[in-house]
Amino acid sequence: MPTTWLETPTETATPVVDNAGFDSKYREHVNPQWVKLLNTLQMNLEYTHCHGTELHASNGRVILDFLSGYCVYNAGHNHPDILAAVRAELDRRGPSMLQSHVPVLAGDLGAALCKRAGGRLTKAFFASSGSEGVETAIKFSRAHTGRNGLLYCDGAFHGLTCGALSLMGDPFWKQGFGPLLPDTQAIPFNDLQALERAVSTKKFAAFIVEPLQSESGIRLASPDYFVRAREICKRYGTLLVIDEVQTGLYRTGRFLCYQRYHADPDMTIIAKALSGGLVPVSATLMTDEIYGSVYNSLKRSIVHTSTYSENGLSMRVGLATIDVLEREQLGDRAELMGEILRSKLRESLDGYEMVKDIRGLGLLNGIEFVAPRKMSLRVPFEAFMAIHPGMFGQVIVLRMFRDHGILCQICGNNFLT
Repeated sequence: MPTTWLETPTETATPVVDNAGFDSKYREHVNPQWVKLLNTLQMNLEYTHCHGTELHASNGRVILDFLSGYCVYNAGHNHPDILAAVRAELDRRGPSMLQSHVPVLAGDLGAALCKRAGGRLTKAFFASSGSEGVETAIKFSRAHTGRNGLLYCDGAFHGLTCGALSLMGDPFWKQGFGPLLPDTQAIPFNDLQALERAVSTKKFAAFIVEPLQSESGIRLASPDYFVRAREICKRYGTLLVIDEVQTGLYRTGRFLCYQRYHADPDMTIIAKALSGGLVPVSATLMTDEIYGSVYNSLKRSIVHTSTYSENGLSMRVGLATIDVLEREQLGDRAELMGEILRSKLRESLDGYEMVKDIRGLGLLNGIEFVAPRKMSLRVPFEAFMAIHPGMFGQVIVLRMFRDHGILCQICGNNFLT
């Protein structure tokens, strides 16, 4: 499992010695509340360069990135081979967003993704983000089935555009944004009886689900869940759509996480790590039949598209990222290192009453905390919870960052994990 490129950077940026006011323009013109939050958490550093798993700050600190951009950096930060592929594409000066040609690289990337996904997935639609991929799945599933209903799981996180946001139950993400899509319904994750009760109404176009609920607290499905979910959905004419935005591209050990469950989805959504951490790109893979439901005539050949879809840089970076992940056997490495990490954490944290569970797949892992039984611990714990449900977890994140130089984060829909 080659990792030599991680040992010595091929090039390093010149550190910025004086970082006073480095965030002033961002604070004034972009998002001042984000700057305030980072300052409150004592995490507001200026990073001068990033390499592999290391984040180098202008004050000389080196932070280990355990957050990985929420599963963007499966190949590490600024992998030299991915950088070289981007440079080569820029130097080629080829068509990138011409809009009136056949992008050959899109065909190459589509073929590579469909081959590795396997099953019945033979077509790809490219966009720039996971949220756009979810929007694509919503539109295509409705066009194919003639139904409007959309089914999702409690605790899901599918994105923050209006359509994707309609598939999330946590009111925090929705507050203040007005009415979202109608005809959506949540069911418990990993509950086949609830799934069958819902889809038996025959009003749902798609059941959109993550193979591992990341933002809800690294919640894993039972071994037979997705095989049986596919059987139930097929019986009632509902499409099974698996959201692999955070779990895909070997993060959990397999190319796609659902492959370890022997699932056979009608559609899947890939993003984040496909970018190589450099150029945003997403792909929604689907069957020929679903694709043909939308692009069913010359007139409708552009009925669903995007200015940035299939652009040369994102297609090139996607191909380079897949090549790096496979050549360096990073899926196998994620599987191995994940087992070691979980084992070491269980050994180190054994006996701590606030640690309920340590779980995950590959290098997508979490530690679940619970309220302590001892009154001496329970009082400050409940004080934190009274301030904000995420306060306790965020204090742990702060201490990991400040005292140990490790960047991690709490889950967005389960603050104790």
